[in-house]
Amino acid sequence: MAAGVSFQLLESLLTPGRITLLALLFTVSAFIVDFTWKPRYDKSLPRVGNGDGLVGTIKNWFGYVVHFNDWVDEGYEKYSKNDRSFVVHSAPSRPAEIVIPRSQTAWMLELPERILSTAEAHADVLYGHHQFLGVDDHFPISTIHKHLARNLVGLIPGVQDEIESAIDATFGKDTEEWKSLNLWEVWMAIVPRVTSRIVVGAPVCRDETFLKSQVAFADAVVRNSFILNMFPRILHPVVAPLAVLPNWWHWYKSYRVLKPVIEQRLQKMEGGGGGGEEMEEDMITWLIRQAEIEGRPHAPRLTPALISKMMLPVEFAAIHTTAITGHTLMLDLLSSDPKLGYLDTIREETSKVLKEEGKGGRWSKNTLTSLFKTDSAIRESMRLSHFATALTHRKVIAKEGITNPVEGWHAPYGSFMMLNLAGVHHDEDIYENPNTYDAFRFSRAREELEAGEKEGNSEDLLKAKKLGMVTTSDTYLPFSHGRHACPGRFFVAHELKMILAYLLQNYDIKPLAERPKPMWIGQTIVPPIQATVELRRRKGTV
Repeated sequence: MAAGVSFQLLESLLTPGRITLLALLFTVSAFIVDFTWKPRYDKSLPRVGNGDGLVGTIKNWFGYVVHFNDWVDEGYEKYSKNDRSFVVHSAPSRPAEIVIPRSQTAWMLELPERILSTAEAHADVLYGHHQFLGVDDHFPISTIHKHLARNLVGLIPGVQDEIESAIDATFGKDTEEWKSLNLWEVWMAIVPRVTSRIVVGAPVCRDETFLKSQVAFADAVVRNSFILNMFPRILHPVVAPLAVLPNWWHWYKSYRVLKPVIEQRLQKMEGGGGGGEEMEEDMITWLIRQAEIEGRPHAPRLTPALISKMMLPVEFAAIHTTAITGHTLMLDLLSSDPKLGYLDTIREETSKVLKEEGKGGRWSKNTLTSLFKTDSAIRESMRLSHFATALTHRKVIAKEGITNPVEGWHAPYGSFMMLNLAGVHHDEDIYENPNTYDAFRFSRAREELEAGEKEGNSEDLLKAKKLGMVTTSDTYLPFSHGRHACPGRFFVAHELKMILAYLLQNYDIKPLAERPKPMWIGQTIVPPIQATVELRRRKGTV
């Protein structure tokens, strides 16, 4: 009887309206607690956005989604161009960021990891401790640094085969009828296969179950990053495990395909040997080899499950960034005035180099490096049509914080810093006509130097030599800059050149009347995935 009365009393108290109000109060309280935990920046640092304090911060949480780029642009014009740092508000779960001016790039990037951490910043931006299923990405990223570049020459033939096979399967070989294809779906059919060729090797890189699960995992990371951005960090221990349930499922589906391959490789490499057999050069091998080099137990104890999880951050980074870059590149090329002849020029250059220097139609490191115009077209697209406001972030992990030696402000433990890619790339003091896609902007100086037509001072010659798409600087940041610049950028450069060369040599593509516009959410874009292209196979290429 008493239990029934208590239940009725509880039911009368917990009305839908009261439950909603309690949930709202709980959420607001969580945001307030989060606010009190975040680092406080010197008042000498100017702010952009909707003001400071609790009320201003709440306004900025809502404004972040649609106005972040506007705020950073405003700060660039007012402060960065005058060599001053400024503060821009970030997503609700993250502290505001100090935007460092270009003049102080070297100071920020040269600070040791124990003071300003790249790894901690990446983990916070992507919520990596949750998203990558408990695996620290330090070991796989370190492995890429140590093994990808040294094996790149030997990887090119297999990558070329994968590119040509993927493009033929995606575009078809009909030389008569024009075909309309969704451009985003095209790139997502090509890039995962090519990326997986160097991560897991053939034939797994063509397995549909594996590829779909990797793409779905990458999509889940992007989606969850936005979700967790909008929740107060104090609630992440509850929200994150639920949000990443799809991550676990997508990983498990890929692991079922990959497990026997990894088991076989572990057996083959046991003791660092291989019985005299030629070892496959892919990330599975590199992870096992690097663990042996570092010596267990100091290196992770590699099991098939752990190895497959270590591939997740690499696959995620390579798939989405490369697909967006390729998608954007085609939009920039196809929406340019056809009279400029960008497509024909790249087609001519790639055909000529492959015919005169490629042996049997095969690409090599040297032939790919000599594609000045093709390289420039890609670099220019990455300069103009960037997919993030900033790709260089650092987190202050020194307990005592750090003090800026130029301006004198102090950043406490937990502070975030970033380099503004967008402002620098569109600065008319750095680039002539910065908002125009000039495909051969970077190749002209290189070609003049190569042909011996330019007799400039040593500074000019050195500058011309640094105009390749993989060369980073404080004025070119798509691959970040400094010692933590993207270790896969050399592979990506070769990959995109080979894709563009094969595509233009074998297909005619109709130009676009107008370039579809992306949509910005916070610091990143949502590409115009509805964009379509019309193409058909060129006669005589089947």
